[in-house]
Amino acid sequence: MKIENQLEKISAFSHLELLANQIVEGFVSGMHKSPFHGFSAEFAEHRLYNQGESTRHIDWKLYAKTDRLYTKRFEEETNMRCHIILDNSSSMHYPKLKEGQQFYENKIGFSVLASAVLMELLKKQRDAVGLSIYSDSYEFYAPEKGSGRHHRMLLDKLEGALTASKATKQTDTTTFLHQIAQKMHRRSMIILFTDMFQLGESSELFNALQHLKHNKHKVVLFHVTDKKTEFNFDFDNVPRKFIDVETGEEVNLFAENVKEAYEKQVDLYFKKVAETCMQYRIKYVPVSVDENFEKILTTYLVEKQKFG
Repeated sequence: MKIENQLEKISAFSHLELLANQIVEGFVSGMHKSPFHGFSAEFAEHRLYNQGESTRHIDWKLYAKTDRLYTKRFEEETNMRCHIILDNSSSMHYPKLKEGQQFYENKIGFSVLASAVLMELLKKQRDAVGLSIYSDSYEFYAPEKGSGRHHRMLLDKLEGALTASKATKQTDTTTFLHQIAQKMHRRSMIILFTDMFQLGESSELFNALQHLKHNKHKVVLFHVTDKKTEFNFDFDNVPRKFIDVETGEEVNLFAENVKEAYEKQVDLYFKKVAETCMQYRIKYVPVSVDENFEKILTTYLVEKQKFG
């Protein structure tokens, strides 16, 4: 599945739904080259076989291709509920886009387009999708529905996140994840896009993530970064002013003087997040704004099979 050039091909479009549809269609067209060969374009035809179930509906042809057992799913079994959560705090609007850059080249734009892509996939499968957007307040909530009108309303809210005021907004991830968890009464797949930058102890954030696991929800955390600067701290060695986009705090320094220590601390933090997610059985997927969306789509397909 090669969609590396997909974003260049569709850059002439400006509408979020068109972008999302083009990416999904490109992904689907390459599926015959992927480990998912044998699935229908709707991907909702099979699920992993669970030991102890009847073998009546096992797809033996697919087993011959994949060496894994899948059972055929019927239309009434394919409907799933998915809730997408989008962190819209000030840190997610990094890096500041320069003239000529596309909206998806910073963290909020990447996350918005990734959300729209997943929504397009969910629509093709006739699955219900809901949306939450938060920053220093709970900006938007919509429960899971599958209608076309609902889908268009969510796309409009996603587009709004791109054009919203970039005033300093501190992240209150912990509070709002607890609130979202309390709203989720029926078993769902919960997908969170965040850069994991927030005030307070990380243990509080992990407790909120664990809360999302109640009622047997499946939780997928896409940890969104600008890997070049936020993980690798790749800056030239000239004096720079670094500004905390959420607090406004400023510090002047040479990047080279702190690069080694910074990267060590960030690596430790990323590992802690990954290990904690593993402990809580949360699917942890680090993604960078310079990547395409294949990892996100593939993760969704794998996790949906497990969800069944």
